[in-house]
Amino acid sequence: MAKRSKKYRAALEKIETDRLYGPKAGFSLLKEIDAAGYDATIECAFRLGIDPRKADQMVRGAVALPHGTGSEVTVAVVAAGEKAAEATAAGADHVGADDLVELLSAGELIDELDSIIATPDMMGKLGRLGKTLGPRGLMPNPKSGTVTMDVGKAVSEIKAGRVEYRSDRNGNVHVVLGKASFSSEQLVDNYSALLDEILRQRPSAAKGRYVHTVAISTSMSPSVPLDPARFRDLLEDDDA
Repeated sequence: MAKRSKKYRAALEKIETDRLYGPKAGFSLLKEIDAAGYDATIECAFRLGIDPRKADQMVRGAVALPHGTGSEVTVAVVAAGEKAAEATAAGADHVGADDLVELLSAGELIDELDSIIATPDMMGKLGRLGKTLGPRGLMPNPKSGTVTMDVGKAVSEIKAGRVEYRSDRNGNVHVVLGKASFSSEQLVDNYSALLDEILRQRPSAAKGRYVHTVAISTSMSPSVPLDPARFRDLLEDDDA
């Protein structure tokens, strides 16, 4: 295991090992201990009580964060005709039909994209790129709102801060929540929207406890554990 920096070890000492933090206290602490030296991205990780081997227990969707992610998002839209014009007007970074599919097939643009939106009629052509786009989380999907005829709305929402999420093979969900420069209240607002969405997407086949753990962190900080049973009054301070 790599040796942790002095700043990381100092940050770790400030986290109470026997405490599950309320969201407001947790984000305040995370902002205090972050030692990135730049406006770091804050992520949230849920460990869910699902069986990731079963298709009917996958947790997947998209959520509009009230304060966005604080990052510029690059969006491509695979559409033709009026829908292509609609996507361009909404601010899509790359728009095209067969020509865009060919670029993606050649491996171009993929590394710079955060999201791909497609009209339903184009999915047949994009389907063959599943092995390339799928692992990167770029394959359009109706559940996440990226296969749609309302491409203008989808582009606008993603640019404004809508993020997609998907449970991994271990039953975890990782989502970007914002930046270290956000206020604790803004981060709690974003967390609240995400938490509501995760709870709403609970698979009917999932039994027992659903949210096992919640942790927040930046790329340069240790994680701060949040109380997984705290679903309401998220802006209130922790209990005395």
